[in-house]
Amino acid sequence: MGFKPIPAAVALLIGLIVWFAIPVPEGVSPQAWHLLAMFVGVIAAIIGKAMPIGALSIIAIMLVAVTGVTADTPSKAMNDALSSFGNPLIWLIGVAIMISRGLLKTGLGARVGYLFIGLWGKRTLGVAYSLAVVELLLAPVTPSNTARGGGIIHPIMKSIASSYDSDPEKGTEKRMGKFLALVNYHANPISSIMFITATAPNPLIVDLVAKATNSDIHLSWGTWALAMLVPGLVAMFLMPLIIYWLYPPEIKHTPNAVAFAKERLKEQGPMTRDEKIMLGIFAVLLILWAGIPAMLFGKSFAVDPTTTAFIGLSLLLLTGVLSWDDILKEKSAWDTITWFAALVMMATFLNKLGLITWFSGVLESSIGSLGMGWMGACALLLLAYMYAHYMFASTTAHITAMFAAFYSAGLALGAPPMLFALMMAAASSIMMTLTHYATGTSPVVFGSGFVTLGEWWKIGFIMSVIELAIFVVIGGVWWKVLGYY
Repeated sequence: MGFKPIPAAVALLIGLIVWFAIPVPEGVSPQAWHLLAMFVGVIAAIIGKAMPIGALSIIAIMLVAVTGVTADTPSKAMNDALSSFGNPLIWLIGVAIMISRGLLKTGLGARVGYLFIGLWGKRTLGVAYSLAVVELLLAPVTPSNTARGGGIIHPIMKSIASSYDSDPEKGTEKRMGKFLALVNYHANPISSIMFITATAPNPLIVDLVAKATNSDIHLSWGTWALAMLVPGLVAMFLMPLIIYWLYPPEIKHTPNAVAFAKERLKEQGPMTRDEKIMLGIFAVLLILWAGIPAMLFGKSFAVDPTTTAFIGLSLLLLTGVLSWDDILKEKSAWDTITWFAALVMMATFLNKLGLITWFSGVLESSIGSLGMGWMGACALLLLAYMYAHYMFASTTAHITAMFAAFYSAGLALGAPPMLFALMMAAASSIMMTLTHYATGTSPVVFGSGFVTLGEWWKIGFIMSVIELAIFVVIGGVWWKVLGYY
């Protein structure tokens, strides 16, 4: 994606209007308002896809440094503009994306997929559950939900559909391709909810929650995974059944799928040395991220999540599973580090300069005046936040623009901090279900042609309602059992 002058001009115009045409509200400093103008312009450019998000982030860093909105001196402004490159959460995601390259390079991801299809593939529903389970197993070490759902699972799904002559170009997508494509896609948002490292924006949520609560709530990898375990598994179990009921495949029995999977495994041959090493490192990462050493031997044996990621990547380099050239070629990782650092930096200084506090106060007073109580008010905030995603083509842009203010407003209205943080975190991935442009995986699966636009939006809305209900009701009960509120 190159430079697009019209979206760029629109984004620039929006930023200039906020900067020069809209008076600075009472209670907001000029510096905060000018940073907001730049922030809104950058978000508008991201939504309009004026340039690659990494390129826009470089421009954002330059603007913060040149305008000096965060500091009094040029050198301090530059330090502020680059400050988030030292954020461990940003490097956690970047390094984890580098690690996930090993799944593709070694073929371990595809092998796991074919193994489960070989076990459960006698029925179309079994094939669907196999895809969902593989999605879930890969999620902890695949922070790019696009790479996971679009790069690993989708080719497997298409191969199976093709083996049964289910092809949209032939008008035979209803045989099984439509059903499997929908399961392929809707497993992706659910798995993204379940681990901090399952999608790139999740660490941003951790950071925003910590800032909003003055670090009273810091969601660790293990805390997040435990919190999302029960509602996530319920959602993952029900999702294929709901899609099966709404869009039943014409072919219900698939004995050939087992043979197909076994043939692919035969082509791959025995597990290679690199696959075995990748599997072992995968296990080490899960053990350390889950905090098992600290649980067994005490807090002195706790390993920081970002340190864990660097351990995993170092082992892959030392064993030769990945080369430095592989790391350099992992453009998505370096891209993520760049744009993540820029957006986190801008969001951090909007908070430091008091703008988030001001905006959350506006939300609080507006919704509080309705007299709904904290539960009704926070339900309204949650729904407004999630369904605003119809206007976004990036979960990162959406979360960066709206999460902090909506979460802070909920806290001010009396919501239990941990409960509302987990609900907002779940909604931040559930909103991926809504449209064919909601996240990077959407155009990959939608573009294969198995599902029409109307069907995509219909099932997307239905699944958003069901999944939100699961996380609010079952999640709410589970979090109460865990003592989170």
